[in-house]
Amino acid sequence: MYNFFIDKEDANKNLRYVKGSDYNHIKNVLRMKEGDTVLISCLNKSDLCKIISFGEDFVLLEVVEENYNDTALPLSVYLFQGLPKSDKLELIIQKAVELGVDKIIPVQTNRSIVKIDKKKDNKTARYNTIAESAAKQSKRNSIPEVIPAITFNEALPLLKDLDLLIVPYESHNGMEGTLSTLRELKKDMKVGVFIGPEGGFEQKEVDTLSCLGGKVISLGKRILRTETASITALSMLMLYAEINL
Repeated sequence: MYNFFIDKEDANKNLRYVKGSDYNHIKNVLRMKEGDTVLISCLNKSDLCKIISFGEDFVLLEVVEENYNDTALPLSVYLFQGLPKSDKLELIIQKAVELGVDKIIPVQTNRSIVKIDKKKDNKTARYNTIAESAAKQSKRNSIPEVIPAITFNEALPLLKDLDLLIVPYESHNGMEGTLSTLRELKKDMKVGVFIGPEGGFEQKEVDTLSCLGGKVISLGKRILRTETASITALSMLMLYAEINL
């Protein structure tokens, strides 16, 4: 079933209005008809809706069943991603959104090959488009935000709002330490996952995160690429939360 996001201004009691590019997609690409049903997501919930009619620039739908598809995790997850090379960040964003991340913060660490150039940074809009597409595909109730890249030091104040910070780092403490950290998860927590770039973290960065309360964990005996580490850490976290919370 197809999923579309609308602004709160386009939700009126039991009616929903789809406009813009999604209107064109429904009418001209999918060629949907009156009576067809789709999921409409607004204000962090999704309703099953039936198409009532087509206007010149909008689709009018009626809610058939509220809260039809609740895919939200029992906690909020924030991915702090060390800036990777080439288009790896696009893959990481796509998979992170599918897995349930609520916010993605690209971070330039000391070993990041890619450096921030705020004057030339025009990729954030594209990253958010990728996030929206992944949210639709995975039937998310909301679209996670990708913020413009920041430095490691700029990321540190954001960690203070977290209930738990997880820092995967080589083979630290073995998998028993990882499981012990996962057992600290509780419903409605704000959890951060901080992933290093190619080449990993510098030791002083790990020490800084640890001093701020970060739980340094292992993802296994093998050294993973940054994109593999992100997907592995998030999958482990989400699976544990789904089963135990």
